[in-house]
Amino acid sequence: MAPQPFTIRVPGEVLADLHERLARVRWPDEIPGEPWKYGTDLATMRALLAYWRGRYDWRAREAALNRFRQFIVERDGVPLHFIHEPGVGPAPTPLLLLHGWPGSVVEFQRIIPLLTDPGRHGGDPADAFTVVAPSLPGYTFSFRPNQRRLSVPEIADVFATLMTDVLGYQRFAAQGGDWGAFVASYLGAAHVERMLGVHVNLLAVPRDPRAPATPTPEERRYLDELDHWSREESGYQWIQGTRPQTLAYALTDSPAGLAAWILEKFRAWSDCDGDVEKRFGWDVILDNVMLYWVTGAINSSFWPYYARRHAPWPISDKRPVTAPAAYAEFPREILHPPRTWTSRVYTDLRRWTSMKRGGHFAALEEPEALADDVRAFFRSLRQGAQTLT
Repeated sequence: MAPQPFTIRVPGEVLADLHERLARVRWPDEIPGEPWKYGTDLATMRALLAYWRGRYDWRAREAALNRFRQFIVERDGVPLHFIHEPGVGPAPTPLLLLHGWPGSVVEFQRIIPLLTDPGRHGGDPADAFTVVAPSLPGYTFSFRPNQRRLSVPEIADVFATLMTDVLGYQRFAAQGGDWGAFVASYLGAAHVERMLGVHVNLLAVPRDPRAPATPTPEERRYLDELDHWSREESGYQWIQGTRPQTLAYALTDSPAGLAAWILEKFRAWSDCDGDVEKRFGWDVILDNVMLYWVTGAINSSFWPYYARRHAPWPISDKRPVTAPAAYAEFPREILHPPRTWTSRVYTDLRRWTSMKRGGHFAALEEPEALADDVRAFFRSLRQGAQTLT
């Protein structure tokens, strides 16, 4: 099937139901002590939901998202939604731009124009990309109830066929964070013949490392960081990776519950100095929550965690990323693997940029810095990009 134009238009009854639910939230009490220590802060949630009910304008936000050219196509039993924005330049390079969890294409609203039309933003038109930014299978608009669930390797396979068989790009670039980084990396391992290169802002390095007897200071720092992450920050992974169906009832039924689950990650994983509203603004946070709410896709979005926990790590020294690769290291990223271990997985790592600011949601937090690094990396590789159309 050929891609069909897609416009976001949430039915009025869905919005009416949401407002009814927001009007009768049943609030929990709060554990005494430091705010955020035990999870999402009650006062912050009250402020967010008051804004959601009284000031948030979904129709205006919906119109802003609809400024992008969007399509949907059936691929392997999945209604695959994607933004497809043409580049403005002499020979735009096709770029697959990939989000993760609990993100969405909302993350890319500021970075897409920087990539597609660099000349308009103080850059060189020769660095332009034609951007394909899909919703991951099972996420937001790439979801219908009871559809088949896809693991990271399967998602990568679907995107390889989207780019080549559907859109006609013989070779293409990929950039991703979170699960998007895993998908981009797997493309650079399993579909290297199609890849111009991969750029990531999260390294898909296995998290059960074979620690050396005498680790270097960098390796020791990472082992300590990984130990803290495993003990204090990975609870969401355990439930999403073992009992996703049980959690889905609460988050599908309660907009407050869904917002609290997502908001906590935006605060914990971003470079926000503890003030998530100041860093992102309530509109952006709610845009992202809304895409999960109106599609009912939160349950399906958990699946990569379950698939990962019940299968081997998708990227390893046994199946490394052999495509040319680059890494943008943001200081508030969740983990920072050492270069010595990274090289076992990314065998042609050509660029490693340490950013001054930013965290896990790099395209949303620091779009200019990320766009600059993507342009710089692919500049020398562009001559290999070709299209079939």
